Amino acid sequence: MVMVVLGFFMFLIGLLVFSMKRKHLLLMLLSLEFIVLSIYLELFLYLSFLGSDYFFSMVFLTFSVCEGVLGLSVLVSLIRTHGNDYFQSFNILW
Repeated sequence: MVMVVLGFFMFLIGLLVFSMKRKHLLLMLLSLEFIVLSIYLELFLYLSFLGSDYFFSMVFLTFSVCEGVLGLSVLVSLIRTHGNDYFQSFNILW
């Protein structure tokens, strides 16, 4: 029961950081990864409670790694083109 509350608390903290640190892309990506890890913890606890196999958790972990790689590639391309990761310095019309 304590781990379920911890996973929910992690999810809420991740959402709080995501909403407060919206100026930097790197901090937003880190908070999204924290949210994904909290969801993975909850999924792992749920599957262990049911006593079933952990195949779906491996699929979820694979997709979350792919999501992290895509976010980092977007971050690298934005830093190469604009020089920083501030959202206010991006010109949408250009």
